[in-house]
Parts: sequence; structure tokens; C-alpha cells
Amino acid sequence: MRGFEDGQIDGAPVRRRPRRLSQLFAQMARDADGPVSISNIRDALGDRSFAALIVFFAALNLIPLPPPSSAILGLPLVIVSAQMMYGSKRAWLPRFVMEHSISAESFRSVMDRLIPRLISLERMIKPRYWPFWRRQGDRVIGVMCFVLAVIVTLPIPLGNWLPAFSSSLLGLALIERDGILFAVGTIVGLVAMVVIVAVFGSATALIGFLWTSNFFHM
Repeated sequence: MRGFEDGQIDGAPVRRRPRRLSQLFAQMARDADGPVSISNIRDALGDRSFAALIVFFAALNLIPLPPPSSAILGLPLVIVSAQMMYGSKRAWLPRFVMEHSISAESFRSVMDRLIPRLISLERMIKPRYWPFWRRQGDRVIGVMCFVLAVIVTLPIPLGNWLPAFSSSLLGLALIERDGILFAVGTIVGLVAMVVIVAVFGSATALIGFLWTSNFFHM
């Protein structure tokens, strides 16, 4: 699957604007005629695999699922963002993750929920005010998404939603080179970290109070 729509002007090939991520996912859903693996998704996304995989795994964490799912779905997010942080050229995931697949029907069901949300976001974003040069943005966003991905894996009820949402915004910002969306994603990420720190602080204070009041010795 190609990420660009090519054409010709006066007989000369012209590279047009890359297709939106929602269009790529929609085509994958249409073309799926068997199990869809993470490896299939990575290869279909081509040279945008890092940011697109960040968006994909972050979006999966936005779907309400049973408690252990955040740790399982957060792991690929940690691995991919770590590679972005270190400047890797191609996304790598462990074989058991790459070979993990879902049926075409399940993939389409997930895409039916994901694509409309992507389209809504994509209507508001475009290349503008991008503050980074070349691959510098990949590393900066890789660091930010790595921190957020670690938070996603923590066993906090509903604690993975904000960091996952921030990661998806940052991934889309990188794909589209949208500086305004990058700023919004950064703010959401900071809010997510403040919330997590507040939750841990409150839990620590509560445990300390119960301990000093001899609650555990009753």
C-alpha cells in the first residue's frame, strides 16, 4: 500500500499530498480478506510506521477494555516510542507482537470505531508552525510518548485514557507536521502527568495516614 497518491502533469510524474491515516486504515479494512497482523499494519503504513503505530496503539487504549489490557496494549507503545527516541529507521516489535493477528471482521469492527474519530481530528489539522527540523521532531515526540506510554501501562483505573489520547495527538501532529496540534498534545500530556502524580500522591498520603493511625494494626 502506498502512502502517496501519484499523478502526472504534462507527462511528468508528480508526488501529491500523502493520504491521511484514516484513508490508509480504511483501505486496509476494505482489502482485508484474512487475519490482519501487526506486521501487516506496519508494512502497510510504510515510511510513516513509527508515528502511525503510535496513533494506532494509543487509539486502542482509548477503547474501554478489561484492566489487564492497558498493560498489554501499552507495551508496544513503549517499544515503538523508545525506538523513535533513539532514532531508529524502522519500527521493530517482538515476534510474538508482530505475529499477533485478529480476524478481518474484528479488524473492521475496530476500524469502524477508530476511523470516524480520526477523520474528525484530521479535519482540523494541517501542516503549520512545525517547530522541528527533519527527524528532530521524531526524537522529541519519541521521548514524550515513551513517558506517556509507561503511564499507560500502570494499573490505574481509567488512568491510561489521557496519556493515550495525548500520544495519539502527538503521533498525528508528527504525521501532519502540525505545530498547533503538537502544542495541544503536549498540554494534554502535561495534564495527564499532573493527574497521575495527584493520584499517586493522594494514595500515598492515604496509606501514610492509615499507617500512622494504626489502621493496619487493628
